[in-house]
Amino acid sequence: MDALLTYRGRAVSTDDVAFLRSLIAEHPETSRRKLSLDVCAAWGWAQPNGTPRDAVCRGLLLALARAGHLELPPPQWVSQRPRRRSVPALPVEVDRTPIATTLAALGPVEIRQVRRTPDEALFAGLIQEHHYLGYVQPVGEHLKFMAYAGGRPVACLAWSSAPRHLGPRDRFIAWSAEARRTNIRFVAYNSRFLILPWVQVPHLASHLLGRMARMLPMEWERVYGHPVYFLETFVHSERYRGTCYRAANWIVLGHTTGRGKDDRLHRGPNRPVKDVLGYPLVRDFRQRLARVA
Repeated sequence: MDALLTYRGRAVSTDDVAFLRSLIAEHPETSRRKLSLDVCAAWGWAQPNGTPRDAVCRGLLLALARAGHLELPPPQWVSQRPRRRSVPALPVEVDRTPIATTLAALGPVEIRQVRRTPDEALFAGLIQEHHYLGYVQPVGEHLKFMAYAGGRPVACLAWSSAPRHLGPRDRFIAWSAEARRTNIRFVAYNSRFLILPWVQVPHLASHLLGRMARMLPMEWERVYGHPVYFLETFVHSERYRGTCYRAANWIVLGHTTGRGKDDRLHRGPNRPVKDVLGYPLVRDFRQRLARVA
């Protein structure tokens, strides 16, 4: 049977759409979240820790609705609390002519730090429009970089202060709680990495990560007056494999718990489990990060 749509590796058939339409018709007052959870249960969609693949399922339902295959119930709840210093999805004026070539043929790639420059608004607009997490203005120490080839932007990377508590990282570094409190400023977190969707250049992502590992410590010290010794990031494994990080020699440290920083009651997973990856910038990073004055 031909698939009407394929999303995250799942081919959706006409029978699947008929089932979804019937489910919506039987429960017209249901919320989109409840609908997604019911679909996950019916289709056996779960993460390795048993949490329903709710975010992926909702993405599939939205894709089917946008393609005209079904009509979703209206949203029942909209948060009244604005996202932290977020920016609107403003139109971005940029050349979107496809770039499909090899890394060698692409020519020189220039990486610029764009925070507090005229290109910062372009950075924010591109992230908001094309990154699945959108743009949220970081707080604390952070830097923003754009990569250009032939004068055109091809990628955006954001780095910020690292989360205070992160089990896989803390175990890998083997620092004490006091050392972590003292030295967490020496760890930088790659909060956004975007290759623009019209740029198809194999190995560009790992190339940029390799250059960032050499460039970031100098820029961080120039702006903030102290170095960084370790880099880290999260990879949403249901969406991405993190191939470019592995190709750039980043190390898989473990996985998040799926609870998030707001789960003070420890009621179990409430968000997708993500891979935690790290990259030491100096050989003696453990000794430097474990020092307590």
